Amino acid sequence: MSTSLRQDAPSPLPASPTYADVVAAAQRIEGVAHRTPVLTSRTADARTGGTLFFKAENLQRAGAFKFRGAYNAIARLPEDAKKRGVVAFSSGNHAQAIAYAGQLLDVPRVIIMPHDAPAMKVAATKAYGGEVVLFDRYKEDREAIGRQLSAERGLTLIPPYDHEDVIAGQGTAAKELIEEVGPLDMLLVCLGGGGLLAGCALAAKALSPECRVFGVEPEAGNDGQQSFRSGSIVRISVPTTIADGAQTTYLGSKTFPIIQALAEDIVTVSDAMLVDAMRFFVERMKIVVEPTGCLAAAAALNGIVPCRGKRVGVIISGGNVDPKALAGFLSA
Repeated sequence: MSTSLRQDAPSPLPASPTYADVVAAAQRIEGVAHRTPVLTSRTADARTGGTLFFKAENLQRAGAFKFRGAYNAIARLPEDAKKRGVVAFSSGNHAQAIAYAGQLLDVPRVIIMPHDAPAMKVAATKAYGGEVVLFDRYKEDREAIGRQLSAERGLTLIPPYDHEDVIAGQGTAAKELIEEVGPLDMLLVCLGGGGLLAGCALAAKALSPECRVFGVEPEAGNDGQQSFRSGSIVRISVPTTIADGAQTTYLGSKTFPIIQALAEDIVTVSDAMLVDAMRFFVERMKIVVEPTGCLAAAAALNGIVPCRGKRVGVIISGGNVDPKALAGFLSA
């Protein structure tokens, strides 16, 4: 697949959040969130023809980039709201991040999780002190449940991606990456609901203005691609994919305008490509990456976004995969 520069005029950028919010978030999470390493691989460079820089958010606290936005959002709450607590909904990584950030900030937290969420992620959320409420993602509306609990218990709802402080927090990953390695030709970002992509696009365009930013989602769940190319948010059914963190059904009303204004394109990869990327990380780079965390890397390694001759940033979004599931993926 070839990817060319977008020809249309970019959409106007929303007034908020801005790169200044990303900078403020970076200051807020400094010393709490890990400044994760940037990894390189001669094998990856040889395979793609580019120079790849992997931002290893699989080594972030709670195992994913989500900790950045969760901590920033909770830390920004007024003291009375902190005392009442927060509620969030998530298939796993945002759940763990809210539970852990709330533990560090001594804020009560309730997490709404699908009944088929990875057992390891549910267990970790509970271990961080989160109160877990299970729901059926195929029959129930997690947002409606969240709003109901918020109203009944006075909790502040912190969604996994469609929240200005969450978006700003996620953008700190790209900020750190570019500050460490310098200007990039391209930045590839895993895409679910768009918080990471929106935040990273804000940072990339501020620090490396010529950088082309691509979102990468699973083939089965290409609502983001459909939305980007049609110019309005497209909703789909819950997709069947091993990328459980990207089983979102639509982009957020806050994330989509930023993505529409700043992203170059949104591309997709197959589950088979995700397994191949997981195997590559284990065998060649000696790290564990969950399927969703492999989205951006899979696009580079399989030429979905051509990288030859380019300096390419790749966000590895998380590493929370059950060991048995990982073994099953790698032995298939």
